[in-house]
Amino acid sequence: MKRRFLMLMVAMIGSLASAAYAQYPTKPVRVIVPFAAGSSTDVVARILAQPLQQSLGQTFVIDNRPGADGALAGDMVAKAQPDGYTLLLATNSPLSAVPHLRKKMPYDALKDFAAITMIGRYTFLVAVNPAVPAKSLRELFDHARANPGKLNYASGNTSSIVMSAMLTSLAGVKMLHVPYKSEPPAVVDLISGQVQVMVSSYATVASHLREGRIRALALALNQRSPLLPNLPTIVESGMPKFSITPWAGMFAPARTPKPVVDKLNREFNVVLKRADIRNLLDQQAFAGEGSTPEALDAWVKDQYQVWGAAMREAGIQPE
Repeated sequence: MKRRFLMLMVAMIGSLASAAYAQYPTKPVRVIVPFAAGSSTDVVARILAQPLQQSLGQTFVIDNRPGADGALAGDMVAKAQPDGYTLLLATNSPLSAVPHLRKKMPYDALKDFAAITMIGRYTFLVAVNPAVPAKSLRELFDHARANPGKLNYASGNTSSIVMSAMLTSLAGVKMLHVPYKSEPPAVVDLISGQVQVMVSSYATVASHLREGRIRALALALNQRSPLLPNLPTIVESGMPKFSITPWAGMFAPARTPKPVVDKLNREFNVVLKRADIRNLLDQQAFAGEGSTPEALDAWVKDQYQVWGAAMREAGIQPE
């Protein structure tokens, strides 16, 4: 009798929990963004928030928490209540790169988050000052070999640092690395000629490309972009081992109930398939791409290894 009573109680609790999850969300959902307002990731978050508010009937509040290359935001979400009301729009910075840049991490990138869905991939490209006599990536590296130590390359974020290091390592060339706190000041110096080369997000340099102040040589995507159909990818440019992909995905704290994760996954994927939303993302040079939670989880584990190997090969040491 006692055993039957306990089983009945467990079933009742399960039914009550399922009913509660079915009503989710019943209050505003906070989406932590690891970068400042106006950044590419912030714009993507705001594009997605509006239709989610309409479909789920609750406000999706964008909370910008820049700092430590995304690790500050990652730590906040990893330690948040696992109830679906605190989400992280993570990029490769806090989950793929930073764990290999720091000796001590406040969270475990592979264990402390519940994957919800892939959100998409950023468009990065290799750009040069027009004074550099190179019209292709191959010509750039030939020029660098012929002029050792005379070219400087800028970086404005973790993605840029790692991709630049991997490119120079694969090409076997030496250029002086000039790090910046963000992309805009690095682009200013690229235009003026203080630095000659930069791996940058397309959104940051789009107007300068159109006006001829800088020149694009190759695209850091797995296929050509409709925004730049004539620009070859880095792989097409003769570097088949280049495997770095800047990406973004949506996550919740580990142990978030599966019904909540599944509901968020469905809603995000519906939004990402909408033609108007895809058009807005395309304007940001962001390739929207949904997934299952399992596919994102597998992707995170794969990219953790890829970025770690790339950084070790490039000689980047954790600090």
